Amino acid sequence: MAECDWDTVTVLRKKGSAAQSKSKQAVTAAQRKGEAVETSKKWAAGQNKQHVVTKNTAKLDRETEELSHQRVPLEVGKVIQQGRQNKGLTQKDLATKINEKPQIIAEYECGKAIPNNQVMGKIERAIGLKLRGKDIGLPLEACSKK
Repeated sequence: MAECDWDTVTVLRKKGSAAQSKSKQAVTAAQRKGEAVETSKKWAAGQNKQHVVTKNTAKLDRETEELSHQRVPLEVGKVIQQGRQNKGLTQKDLATKINEKPQIIAEYECGKAIPNNQVMGKIERAIGLKLRGKDIGLPLEACSKK
């Protein structure tokens, strides 16, 4: 029980630290001795070159077209508001009825919302007024009989 087989372990370390082997003096000393030295330079190391100017920058500067999302017309917002008030609903009530947030109804009424056909269809059915196409503001029944 007192006897145990212990293996002898030998730990070998290289002389010098990693920082020394990377120094310029260590590299030149290794080159003089004829040892194989691998060096690699990192591209844009230590510089803030995340934003490189490309050839397309001038093309983008010449671009004059304003790009923006189409918004709900104010006319549609007024129709939603009038239809909601005629039914005696608040924005919150209408939102609950169509399973949307009250903020969505407020955005549609103010004309800030990006039109979504699903939401527009839900609002049309809830207030009974047409919100899309030529017949905006007319009752849904009158439009569907045509």
